Amino acid sequence: MVSKSQIKLITSLNQKKYRQQHGLFVVEGIKGVEEFLNSHFKLHSLFTMEGFFDEQENKEHVSENELKKISFLKTPQKALAIFEIPKVSKTEKKGLQLVVDDLRDPGNLGTLIRLCDWFNIENLVCSKQTVDCYNPKVIQATMGSITRVNVIYTDLYEYLKAEDLPVYGAFMNGVSVYDAVLPKEAILILGNEANGISSEIENAVTHKISIPQFGTSTTESLNVAIAGAILVSEFKRR
Repeated sequence: MVSKSQIKLITSLNQKKYRQQHGLFVVEGIKGVEEFLNSHFKLHSLFTMEGFFDEQENKEHVSENELKKISFLKTPQKALAIFEIPKVSKTEKKGLQLVVDDLRDPGNLGTLIRLCDWFNIENLVCSKQTVDCYNPKVIQATMGSITRVNVIYTDLYEYLKAEDLPVYGAFMNGVSVYDAVLPKEAILILGNEANGISSEIENAVTHKISIPQFGTSTTESLNVAIAGAILVSEFKRR
């Protein structure tokens, strides 16, 4: 049975300040929990229905109604786990580095983390204002990919200033990505969903690129995660 103190802890982890305070975050669903159990993340506690994760020692069996009390999903899945937030370790910077400037939508960040995993991009560098990668909606959207991608929050301007790689930024008025020279090692920046790349970060961009629009559609722009997929695919294809 889930205690009142456990319910209070789990529900509090929906907010960033409590995730940071406790150093914990929530993962839901059989596949997601499996991914984290098989990774470097350290398990704090696991709540699961009978018949799942029977071999796992640190677990509590719960009913469907109990899962509903602690789940952040409209339709609770068979398992919910709490993991410890790891310390960010410095990693070797090689190949393409993906950078996001003030991304606010959890689904977009989660999708971009999956994108990095798919295209073997080790580091996703985020501005300090970007949505927290341990937000339950981000975790859900990553489908476990966050266990294989380093998500780093830092002062972007200082980060870019210290780099000697070419810096590519996604803009509406940039050079077509299909015509641009795309090196193997570079930094690619994606901006905020509504406002794009900020003026401060724009000053650090050495190459402005865009995805050309075909036809006469009045659509203003592409979703940032979709744009990111197209741009990253072009970098990797070359």
